[in-house]
Amino acid sequence: MNRRVAIIGMGCSGAGVRSDAGQEDLIVEAGMAAMDDAGITPEDINASWFGCTSVSANHALLNFSLKLGYTAMTKVQNAGATGADALRGAITAVASGMYDVTLAAGVEKPTDSGFTEFTEGGPVGGSAVGADAVLGEFRTPAFATLYLQRYSAVHDIPARRIRTALTRLTTRSRRAGARNPLAAFRSSVSEDEVEGAPVSSWPLTVLDCCQSLDGAGAAIVCSEAFAKSSGRPYIVLEGIGVASGGLEGRMQQDYDYLGLPEARIAAQRAYRMAGIVRPDEEIDHAQIFDLTTAAELIAYEDLGLAAPGTAVERVLAGDFDLEGRIPTNTDGGLLCNGFQAGASGIRQVYESYLQLTGRAGERQLPNVRRSVVYSAGGAVGSFSAFVQVYGKPT
Repeated sequence: MNRRVAIIGMGCSGAGVRSDAGQEDLIVEAGMAAMDDAGITPEDINASWFGCTSVSANHALLNFSLKLGYTAMTKVQNAGATGADALRGAITAVASGMYDVTLAAGVEKPTDSGFTEFTEGGPVGGSAVGADAVLGEFRTPAFATLYLQRYSAVHDIPARRIRTALTRLTTRSRRAGARNPLAAFRSSVSEDEVEGAPVSSWPLTVLDCCQSLDGAGAAIVCSEAFAKSSGRPYIVLEGIGVASGGLEGRMQQDYDYLGLPEARIAAQRAYRMAGIVRPDEEIDHAQIFDLTTAAELIAYEDLGLAAPGTAVERVLAGDFDLEGRIPTNTDGGLLCNGFQAGASGIRQVYESYLQLTGRAGERQLPNVRRSVVYSAGGAVGSFSAFVQVYGKPT
């Protein structure tokens, strides 16, 4: 990076079935909160990146909603990683020196269709045959269980023990969501409720899977010099890594189904930029893209927060609990905030932003110096993975 990048303001809408608001309303809810937090007006924004996968959201929706005038705007669409990719655009523009202040914002409003199941991936083109045709009919929980079954066999971990670890992750996230005023699900659940819930794709139950819900997020990205001059709290980007697959998982016989190579590579790139050698010792907080608890479990090893084959035991030991060694998804994660392709990657960073600036309220953790955020989108062999490392200004 040519210069250090900061985030000086962030905002999110409340998540859920937002029948009280349209896409524009949600953008205003998140965008105005971010600008107020940063102490700026629309006139201060040099350029913006807008994440949304809805075909009804054209390129003008962001500028119209926030009255940005003729500000340069780029619409981004990258499956579940859309929000993270929009933020990357805003970051890259500031890092290059082209702009001093940029906006990343994202929104989704899937519940207007009355259908809250989330889908990712699918066959490439309309004439898929064989394995591609079969995989194209899978939904995310089914994909996740392919990895869990392989993980169980290779590491000789009983499915029952994996199920117990998943339960711990779900109950932890629901406990965290109960402390988040913007979460859609704000009630704790018991272990018996999780394991007694209807099966989605064994060993996952429906409580291990997030829902597609309405919501928006926004971030004001700027140079650190601008952030310092403002006198407002801010965080700095220490590292960012991105990797996208090319269907290797559907074509290569040696694809191991033990994790996502895209996530591993993105993490390595982010850590290299941040100067991190031992992420399991140098990271204080994590936000992990948990479309399912299975995805979260596997991500611990992909991100180097647990050694290969140890994630289950690390979870059961409480290392990723809210009071653990690396507290994770302290806002409730996607399990409590829902899946919003255009906004989730931004909402994840929002929690890191609050924790690092000491403004997370009753969720606040002690001594958070560095936070890692992992977002992903796609399907087997064609994921896009984003890993970001944020820290306090020095």
